Amino acid sequence: MNQEKLLKKVSELESINDQLQAEIRYLDKLLKEVGFEEGLKTLKYAAHELIEQEKQSDH
Repeated sequence: MNQEKLLKKVSELESINDQLQAEIRYLDKLLKEVGFEEGLKTLKYAAHELIEQEKQSDH
């Protein structure tokens, strides 16, 4: 790839990154509003707990 194409690709990736960061911030905010005290962090912890409970109940 030439430099012009690389710069265009970097610009596209930066745009996608900005969009994803905005979505993550919004999701984190929504989760806090519905009771997940630390947002995504708390949701991930709860999901891991549910998976572990499911594994234990399968045995």
